Amino acid sequence: MSVTVEQYARAHVVTDSPEDRDTVPVILRYDPDAAAVRVGLPGPDEWTFPRDLLERGLRTPTTSGPVSIWPCGRVQAVMEFHSARGVEVMQFDTKALMRFLRRTYTATPVAR
Repeated sequence: MSVTVEQYARAHVVTDSPEDRDTVPVILRYDPDAAAVRVGLPGPDEWTFPRDLLERGLRTPTTSGPVSIWPCGRVQAVMEFHSARGVEVMQFDTKALMRFLRRTYTATPVAR
């Protein structure tokens, strides 16, 4: 039986304006049947990518298709999402993303 892992987090919307840094609620989901992480942003946007992209992106800049993830200092990580409408850039606390990853591995270990 597969267990979907779901976790709520907060992310900062990165913009050109230094005083316009909104914090928004984000939902992180891992569906082991699809072997994918889903990041639900406010509104209709949801991005899907492999779990290992998130794991690698917390250590080194990584890209897969329209999604890029990279560490930003010691305590934050950035996710960048490209679509026909433009680019969305979100900054997360690395602790929240690591906690989510640990929960996904507890629910469904990585196949070796």
